[in-house]
Amino acid sequence: MAAVPYDVVNATEARSLADGNDLSFLRVSRAEIELPPDTDPYSSQVYDRAAANFAAFRASSLHLEAEPSLYFYRLRMGDHEQVGLAGCFSIAEYDRDVIRKHERTRRDKEDDRTRHMLTLGAQTGPVFLTYRATADVNDIASRVTQEAPLVDFSASDGVQHTLWRVAGADCAALVAAFTRVPVLYIADGHHRAASAARTLAVLREQGRPVEGVGDGAGADTVMAVAFPHDHVQILAYNRVVRDLAGLSADEFLQRVGQAFVVAPGPASPVQPGAMAMYLDRRWYTLTPRRAPDPGDAIAALDVSVLQDQLLGPMLGILDVRTDPRIDFVGGARGTAALEAHVNAGRFAVAFSLHPVGVDELMAVADAGQIMPPKSTWFEPKLRDGLLIHVI
Repeated sequence: MAAVPYDVVNATEARSLADGNDLSFLRVSRAEIELPPDTDPYSSQVYDRAAANFAAFRASSLHLEAEPSLYFYRLRMGDHEQVGLAGCFSIAEYDRDVIRKHERTRRDKEDDRTRHMLTLGAQTGPVFLTYRATADVNDIASRVTQEAPLVDFSASDGVQHTLWRVAGADCAALVAAFTRVPVLYIADGHHRAASAARTLAVLREQGRPVEGVGDGAGADTVMAVAFPHDHVQILAYNRVVRDLAGLSADEFLQRVGQAFVVAPGPASPVQPGAMAMYLDRRWYTLTPRRAPDPGDAIAALDVSVLQDQLLGPMLGILDVRTDPRIDFVGGARGTAALEAHVNAGRFAVAFSLHPVGVDELMAVADAGQIMPPKSTWFEPKLRDGLLIHVI
């Protein structure tokens, strides 16, 4: 039933994934897949269909916990494993920047998930949080995850998802432990978090109750999974560009050489401070001749160097969020995907970046700054519909 996050697939991909599976949660998170292909994904009938499907799932397939619970959620992808605490986190702390952001949200995407939450009366996909690891949380996680799990399955992409319910004294100990965690960071799911905050504001304006009953969580919380920082895996978010702004490959290479030391190299940079470029079926390593200010958390990012010294001045791409000449390839697809795009003629050049580190992400958030768009790709992904917070 649980499905990939609603925002990592387009409508065509979602239809394909849900085909033949009446219980796919994409029928709730992307309900337009059950309507004609030309349906506006933001029309009322999409949200109404999502609510109807959610109600049917609740009646037939979803289990409502009798008692408020916390969960440990483990993800395994190949040799990588991460274990986080799933529960509901304070929106007031999100508003006060105790839960810190590093990404700017788009109003239209907020509008969509806010309406989805209000129509369903539920948050159906978790926010991905991280925090600086603490021994007391790790100790409880190590012990609980030795027990029999509540849920354990491998998805079609090979990622294993396992849940353990946390009971009794361990719940109280975890709540106490997190009161000693000074800040949390949104790794992935900025739009979900912002939409939960907007949903709370709407419910308050309507005079509806938002606090939970007893120990239960209400609409004044956001469902999330918090992973210790040393469990989090960030992959590169690479770039492909459709043309060379009127230059030939040789002319473009010469121009790049004015700002970067250019040499043949591997498809993936071996360390921060350099990037790889795929042009004319060859990989090159680019090292900036002018190093960024290491004291500037944003300017020091490789993605910023690429934008400020190459994409903007050489290719005329000033806003990567709106320029149709650029596209992005999540690191999970590998550099082979970049080569395929260029070799097929769909794009003229590709850039492979070293992944942003978790410490860099935290430094940006601590400084109250915003990372450039499409800076981070988190893998593996949390599943929609595996845990649901009814509000």
